[in-house]
Amino acid sequence: MGVIKAVCISKEKGTRKEEIGSCRIIENYGLEGDAHAGSGRQVSLLSFEAVEQFRDQSGAKELITPGVFGENLLVSGYNFPSYPVGTVFKTGDVILEITQIGKTCHAGCEISKLTGECIMPRQGVFAKVLKGGTVHAGDAFTRVHTVAVLTSSDRAFAGEREDESGPLMAKILCEAGYDVIETVLIPDDEERAYRELIRIADELKPDVLFTTGGTGFSPRDHMPEATLRAGEINAPGIAEAIRAYSMTLTPRAMLSRAVSVLRGKTIIVNLPGNPKAVQECLAYILPTLAHGIEIRNNEVDG
Repeated sequence: MGVIKAVCISKEKGTRKEEIGSCRIIENYGLEGDAHAGSGRQVSLLSFEAVEQFRDQSGAKELITPGVFGENLLVSGYNFPSYPVGTVFKTGDVILEITQIGKTCHAGCEISKLTGECIMPRQGVFAKVLKGGTVHAGDAFTRVHTVAVLTSSDRAFAGEREDESGPLMAKILCEAGYDVIETVLIPDDEERAYRELIRIADELKPDVLFTTGGTGFSPRDHMPEATLRAGEINAPGIAEAIRAYSMTLTPRAMLSRAVSVLRGKTIIVNLPGNPKAVQECLAYILPTLAHGIEIRNNEVDG
């Protein structure tokens, strides 16, 4: 989790911004009163740690004050250039989506003349405003975690019954503040499941890929095998915790073969196919899983 260190605006483009403490951010526009509002680069974000590092190396430390590099929001806790375009951040009611990483510094930039170098071209990112509100220095600033949902069911895929677990899982995750970037329904086929797990993890790169179904003793239940094939690192604790908790609810939990693994920065977790069990398991693991996501992405220390 990060913290907004300063809120800044400027009346003219290419000039340093002035710290104002708080400001209204307008949807699809930017900071009220800022010269860049309404442009393609609605809100500029800069890492507080990057500025502090520059300050320590600079021969003019007294000049390095909030807004000097033209940033709207100076934020601690995130190395913004390490996040891809499309990453979503939230502060209070405000939701921002990264649209550009870095920029070309135009000739005669007042900031470069003042500081000797403008770090915004290599350290800054720009975002559009998905939802507006008011921001203040000191507000918490967090990344919205992304998830994907993969349902494995022969009957649901064939249209013989409705897929209840996948949509329920997506609904629960949305209500918990996650960004559900894809939901997929496939038949109970190990090779198909393996290919989908690889595709979603490698191409979409969600923080978590939840699966539902295919984890029991049925001859067609192959999701654990597909997941172990797709995983690069075993992460058994999540599946073990789910089983242990589920055993307090029903002894049938001992029949679950669900597994949990890591692929890249994606955590892959098998959940049961039963909607009630999905709801119970998510309620149990989500609070702790959020910390695991942050550790995997180097957002907090382990």
